Amino acid sequence: MKKEYDFTKGERGKFYNKDAKINLPVYLEEANLKFVEKIAKEKNLYLTTIVNRLIKENINIAQMLN
Repeated sequence: MKKEYDFTKGERGKFYNKDAKINLPVYLEEANLKFVEKIAKEKNLYLTTIVNRLIKENINIAQMLN
């Protein structure tokens, strides 16, 4: 690595995209992953779909309890 870098010809914000969407990885515990994989396989759906449905259902339950 150099001690100094020359950014005089650099362009600020060249790769910035205000509409960019960042998808953060989510790591499930092994038992939870197996559970979700089983449901996804049975219903022929993506893991993401199953996880999102489970989260939405839990949000609805939590809102009803409040």
